[in-house]
Formats: sequence, C-alpha cells, structure tokens
Amino acid sequence: MPRAIFVFTLALAGHLAAHDIITTNLTFTRDISRIFNRHCNTCHGPSSDIPFSTYEQARPWAVAIKEQVLSRAMPPWGAVKGFGDLKPDHALTQEEITIIAAWVIGGAPQGDPDWLPKQAHGKPASAPPTIKDVLTSGNQAVLKEATVVAGIRPLAESLVESARITARLPNGEIFPLIWLYRYDPKWQRDFLFREPIKLPKGAVIETSAPVRFVLETVN
Repeated sequence: MPRAIFVFTLALAGHLAAHDIITTNLTFTRDISRIFNRHCNTCHGPSSDIPFSTYEQARPWAVAIKEQVLSRAMPPWGAVKGFGDLKPDHALTQEEITIIAAWVIGGAPQGDPDWLPKQAHGKPASAPPTIKDVLTSGNQAVLKEATVVAGIRPLAESLVESARITARLPNGEIFPLIWLYRYDPKWQRDFLFREPIKLPKGAVIETSAPVRFVLETVN
C-alpha cells in the first residue's frame, strides 16, 4: 500500500473511532430528558453551573452521569428508596438507573427533538403541614404519649454512612421509618412521610447506628 494511502486510512479510522456507535433505541429526547425533569433539573436546570436541560448540555457529561447514578451518588437524596414511605422521593428507581446506563453504553443518541417533553405549568405545590419537634434521639427513645409523626429531620454533624430508623410497637411489630444512607448534613433535609404515621404510647424509636434526629408531628 502506498504510504500516502496508508496514512489516509489511519486518519480515517481515527476519525471514525472518535464517534460513538449507536446500539440502543433509547434517546435523550424521548427517554432521558423525562427522567432528568423528574429528578435532576431542580439542581441542573438552565441557570445552573452544570445544566442538563438540553442534549448539547448533557451529552459531554454522559459517562459521568452514568457513573454517578450507578453509585447512587446522584441525585443526592440521602435515604434508601423503599424503606419508609416518603415524599417527595427524589431517588431514581432501579428501572431509571438502568435506562440511563443503557443509553450511555449504547452511544447516548439524541433522538427526535419533537419528542422533548412539554414544559409543565401545573398548580403550585401545596404548603407542607405545620410541624413541631417532639423528640431528639440517640440510639433509642420511648414515646411517652401517642404521637402522629409527619416526618424526620436528621441533626447529624457529619456524614451518615448508614442508619436505619425504625419504630418498635408495643405488640412487637417493627415499623420502618427511614434508612439514612450517605446523608450529608449540609443538605439540612426534612424527610416527610407520604401519610402521617400514628405511633402509640410506648413505641420505641431505634436506630441501627448513632445519629441524632427529631421526629416531627402535625399540629
């Protein structure tokens, strides 16, 4: 092969290698943008430092996004999904994590721009219930009276790697409240239950690891 043709062939091969081969039917416009709207755009909206609102903005971060969601580092939620009935639950479902990973591995295609979701103009969110602090706990505390619990506010001063908080009822039943996982105290987050929980007098609030928190009740 003449040298000039050989050099051209290598250059062409390098040019092709720089482009991802598309092996998935998942697209940003139809699939990923909707997941981002539900879970990511509060922090990664158009005016953020790292926006994901458009394909052009999100595509350079595709591999990093995959790694972050697979490790459940993003979106930062601080609790294990499914342990306790919380609202709103910003954690990704396993299906959503799988979709994002498959989209990136498959070449992260854009898709038809017409498939982008329309901007929602729903009603303003209703105000949260009025709450008051009723308990500060280390590893265990006993309720001195029946209590309707609206949520839990961690008072951690350092990263909480893992702490399951449960209520042990007088009849022996264990009621899961929340499982804090890699909770960062700088978030200062209130975890509210989807429906207030009625706990009887004598219920024991227990944690699997030392962590301070307050229970919050509806007035």
